[in-house]
Amino acid sequence: MSETVRIYVPIDAAALSVGAEAVARAVAQEAQARGRNVQIVRNGSRGMLWLEPLVEVETSKGRIAYGPVAAKDVAGLFEAGFERGEAHKLRLGQVEELDWLRRQQRLTFERVGVTDPLSLADYRRLGGLKGLEKALALSGQGIVDAIKASGLRGRGGAGFPTGIKWQTVHDAKAEQKYIVCNGDEGDSGTFADRMLFEGDPFLLIEGMTIAAIAVGATKGYLYIRSEYPHAIRTMQQAVLKARNAGILGASVMGSTRHFDMEVRVGAGAYICGEETSLLESLEGRRAIVRAKPPIPALQGLFGKPTVVNNVLSFAAVPWILDHGGQAYADYGMGRSRGTLPVQLGGNIRRGGLIELAFGISLRAIIEEMGGGTLSGRPIRAVQVGGPLGAYLTEKQLDTPMDYEALAGIGAMLGHGGIVVFDDSVDMAKQARFAFAFCAKESCGKCTPCRIGATRGVEIVDKIIAGHERPKNLAVLRDLNRLMTDASLCAMGGLTPMPVMSALNHFSEDFDRPPPERLPLAAE
Repeated sequence: MSETVRIYVPIDAAALSVGAEAVARAVAQEAQARGRNVQIVRNGSRGMLWLEPLVEVETSKGRIAYGPVAAKDVAGLFEAGFERGEAHKLRLGQVEELDWLRRQQRLTFERVGVTDPLSLADYRRLGGLKGLEKALALSGQGIVDAIKASGLRGRGGAGFPTGIKWQTVHDAKAEQKYIVCNGDEGDSGTFADRMLFEGDPFLLIEGMTIAAIAVGATKGYLYIRSEYPHAIRTMQQAVLKARNAGILGASVMGSTRHFDMEVRVGAGAYICGEETSLLESLEGRRAIVRAKPPIPALQGLFGKPTVVNNVLSFAAVPWILDHGGQAYADYGMGRSRGTLPVQLGGNIRRGGLIELAFGISLRAIIEEMGGGTLSGRPIRAVQVGGPLGAYLTEKQLDTPMDYEALAGIGAMLGHGGIVVFDDSVDMAKQARFAFAFCAKESCGKCTPCRIGATRGVEIVDKIIAGHERPKNLAVLRDLNRLMTDASLCAMGGLTPMPVMSALNHFSEDFDRPPPERLPLAAE
């Protein structure tokens, strides 16, 4: 009998959306018809979304990639001998040698796309659980010190030093403490959390467990938005497998430490990405922002000390504990240490996920890694940091991906999402969208956000219509100052960022001749 060949077909939602399931079925059927022994492994995505479905074949020379593969291509691939890595028009070569991957520094995403997501044996074979094993040999303070030394900052957008947050919860006196992972990935142009849920779920479980040991927590919750059904299913299975393997439960990996966790599904409100609103939702109430103080680190879930971190923050922790805080801090620049998973979307030729050390310029990411616009037209605007992030001009693209550098030009890093627009975009309409988004997603607790966003839509509509533009532009600027200074949370406080960046950098779009009045239906 011939040797079994491992063929990898992604089960990532992005790959499924372009036919990966049909490709997997076609591979199985064609192999059976030809009498070939194949094992189909459903891996995560490597992040090269323009090449999905990306099929990989394990050979003596390494994994050979073919893509993008459609079900109709499978018979021809077998005919060409792709199970041996032979030549074909879709053959891309050895995966690790592809330029797009070679230029990256993959620490958090080193296993995503490589491993079978739900195989603990695969996870261990590829270095998983080493960080947890080393954490179990340390005191809680020793773990916190390693995180401080790494310079890790919150990857959800705020950029708060993770070690300081953990130190606060560690020092708090309470019979019960919690770990909460914010997986409510709602920013436009972001998908790193989803890719990690679906491609390397045990990494997140390991990171949350290390955090629990560090601060003395015994219970954890992973909050995922309902729009991620594949991720929810994968994470639930991974938690069950980890519990059955003794990684979670009364004796973490045979130690005296106790920690267990569960997956909770949110209804899909954008405001649940704000930590206190998320906690309200977890407690079974309407997701409304809490006033601070008290901070969640002291009075969080059910009034107990709680670590609330983003998925990518927890996911960075196992690597740090395994290799040391200083090894992580050796990547990056200034106060931005380590790596950042960057998500490229919008009008981009090569969209996907790239993990790079802080410091690379936006231009290098967009033009060299992303290949410029898909339309081939010039770049006009780039939004960094989600729907509440600033719009940057082409001249600002030499800014490095760094918390302070972006803040210096009135922008923010956010969750690492980058959305590209070509010169056909109307920036006045983009400003209107920011207000409309806020009006729809506001929790409604504070007046500046609840009413201000609605008034903002009305004012921009008047400006676009040419109605008393100078006066309405003055009102618009005043409204933005009010929302920035008086909103209870970042939802209302950051809505002016895209609006003002559009107004300041693309003022000509607010001064166009008003559109011609369309005749009424009755006329």
